[in-house]
Amino acid sequence: MYWGEDLDERLYEGIEETQIEGVEPIRAGLPITHWSYSSLMCFLRNPLAWYKRYVEKVYDTPSSPAGIIGRAAHVALQHFYGLPVRDRTQTGGIAKGGAIDLGLEYLRNVPDFEVNFGKAKTKREKKEKRASMEREYLQAIGFYLEKPPKYNVVAIEEKSTIKVDGLKLPIRAISDLVVRSAVDKKALDIVDHKFVDSFSSLGGQKTLFIIQAIFNYYTVQNTHGKPVRRFILQECRKRRNADGKSQMRRYIIEYAKCKEEFAIFHRLIRDATAEIARERLYLPNPSDMFEGENSFDIYKLGLAG
Repeated sequence: MYWGEDLDERLYEGIEETQIEGVEPIRAGLPITHWSYSSLMCFLRNPLAWYKRYVEKVYDTPSSPAGIIGRAAHVALQHFYGLPVRDRTQTGGIAKGGAIDLGLEYLRNVPDFEVNFGKAKTKREKKEKRASMEREYLQAIGFYLEKPPKYNVVAIEEKSTIKVDGLKLPIRAISDLVVRSAVDKKALDIVDHKFVDSFSSLGGQKTLFIIQAIFNYYTVQNTHGKPVRRFILQECRKRRNADGKSQMRRYIIEYAKCKEEFAIFHRLIRDATAEIARERLYLPNPSDMFEGENSFDIYKLGLAG
């Protein structure tokens, strides 16, 4: 799910690392133990912010309201698409209302110090911002669950770290849903939910989507030992369309058609690993819309890198 912030690492901060068979806990000369989609994108976008979070493991940057709303929607869909139960009348594990309530509970339980309130400074302003966040969450998840896609679910929120031939570091990914493929009974598909302000103009050809899809491909294939056919992106526009058209769009990445993209992925991971293996300065990126100011403050104070 995309709300302008990386979700996979933020949802699992503080969770104890699981040792992978055959993978050393610390790689000689390397400051990290694995790559994830979030960490790779952060490294490319803002090296100093990456160093702070993934090397120093400091997670003190408040989340944007959009990021928190996205995680709340993530929680709701996680419960809605729960593995089947005997007496059910909808796609997932619990009814829509219950899933929505659990997401709302998550949102309300986020403490103020973890929220970037922006210009809202007073207690009243923060309370109003909280109320606005709840309304935005309820509208967004309501759009998605109005006519939710149906799947034959195999796994939910599946987190895996695996070794890939030719790569020095393991890779990690979290898959929203692993489902039985609708186009191949012997294969699996991966589903990723994305909540957006506007639909992606490039659809399934967007580079960010393809890189994420390949991370998930390797982890799901390794975990289940089955062919993985497609990466399905379900975009939900969180603001109501004025023309009354659907709030949902689906893009499909077919792995069999991504031979060149797999080769580029391997080259990018190898080059990024070589970069962090050498002695270097980790510089801030003030133009980074997510962590630019914070990274430059760290640089001014000489606290990292």
